Amino acid sequence: MASLLHPWVLGFFLVLAVVGRATAGGYSTPVFRATPWKLAHATFYGDETASETMGGACGYGNLFGSGYGTDTAALSSVLFNNGYGCGQCFQLRCVNSPSCYKGSPITTLTATNLCPPNWAQDSNNGGWCNPPRTHFDMAKPAFMKIAQWKAGIVPVMFRRVTCVRKGGIRFSFQGNAYWLLVYVMNVGGGGDVANMWVKGTKTGWISMSHNWGASYQAFANLGGQALSFKLTSYTSHETVIAYNVAPANWQVGLTYGCNVNFH
Repeated sequence: MASLLHPWVLGFFLVLAVVGRATAGGYSTPVFRATPWKLAHATFYGDETASETMGGACGYGNLFGSGYGTDTAALSSVLFNNGYGCGQCFQLRCVNSPSCYKGSPITTLTATNLCPPNWAQDSNNGGWCNPPRTHFDMAKPAFMKIAQWKAGIVPVMFRRVTCVRKGGIRFSFQGNAYWLLVYVMNVGGGGDVANMWVKGTKTGWISMSHNWGASYQAFANLGGQALSFKLTSYTSHETVIAYNVAPANWQVGLTYGCNVNFH
């Protein structure tokens, strides 16, 4: 049962399991809820085409192909959290600046990149992403939805919100038969991943270590086996199992989809 999700995306096998989070009465399926509004600042990088925002520290590659588009932002290291912030969704609105658009419109962003510290600049004058600042360096088209781009930097209110994704989680393969590196994309709910496991048809569940951004790795001989994955959300602690995501003849350089996602 194959379905092409994208020219570089191979379709999925049968996948279905939502485990949820353990409770005293068994398992529940927690739903991520919006957090309170907080104050931060926002800048932008790149131009109106957002070409400079493609790729990024999370490893999502071409953001149009992976479904994120131009509504994205690079996070300061405080929010990026060593890559565990990848995929998280935020609502932002410009406040307390003459450059804010009337009505203070709200835009929703996905975290796809890291805004690194610039220790050569003062934190209040150019070093906007220096710790402990909470900062969003937005793709320019996203910034232009809330403020005049000539402002350069504006104060914003932000909050974490549920990531609403179309379709299931996607797994982009790199590595080889003995070292599998997987980039996890299109994650719903909290949008993030805390832990990940892989299971071949000849193995039990193998814990994958966090590499960087939204990538996880397993040092194991998994060639010639259909692969299943188990993931836990960093935020909601919900767990999902995606059975038989990739066929036995899986290949690096391809992305495999499933029909399961976080809520």
